[in-house]
Amino acid sequence: MNFRAAIFDLDGVIADTARLHLQAWRQLADELQLPWTADSEEKLKGLERMTSLEVILRGRSVAFSEEEKVALTEYKNHRYRELIKSLTPADLLPGAGELLHWLRARRIPIGLASASKNAPAVLQALEIADCFTVIADPTKTAPKPAPDIFLAAARELAVEPGQCLAFEDAAAGVAAIRAAGMTAVGVGDKWALRGADYLLAGLDRFEPEEFFRQTLPNPDTRTSPTL
Repeated sequence: MNFRAAIFDLDGVIADTARLHLQAWRQLADELQLPWTADSEEKLKGLERMTSLEVILRGRSVAFSEEEKVALTEYKNHRYRELIKSLTPADLLPGAGELLHWLRARRIPIGLASASKNAPAVLQALEIADCFTVIADPTKTAPKPAPDIFLAAARELAVEPGQCLAFEDAAAGVAAIRAAGMTAVGVGDKWALRGADYLLAGLDRFEPEEFFRQTLPNPDTRTSPTL
């Protein structure tokens, strides 16, 4: 195989930022004196901001105006951005840092296709921002499972979709990759990600040499940098 670019989702693939989102939502629920259960956490997985708020508010949604709801989501996002500051490279999921640096050392273009508007801040905190060639703008694309954000990343990378290998941890993301005409690597739950072309428990199980063979420069530059 000879892929020319790699495109990554962020949460659940490169780092576990979902726990910070949940922490911020729980803080909001506590301040509004709303109940919080393990079921609340499960229901919030993969939802965009306003839909998540509706889950938090439950039957009390009608008590808030649209302007108040927007203010609540902005407040939650402020709390989340504060929590992002606690991230360090130690929060990278196993194999993520090694793979990104392996790709960068070989000048293989890397794109980010994340629905998070805070992705640039997360990458900075994790100290991997300089690994990414492009970060697709989620505000200008339809949400997954639409293929828009992956296609946008490929366009910015100037690489044909069929030459992109993309990594996702969610079924909607895998569907988006396939709809974009790319090859999908599912990272995580094999049953949930069964639509992917390849399945991995984690990025530490990925062998990049098998997918980017012809993209490698001459042998004397193949030493992966020390993290």
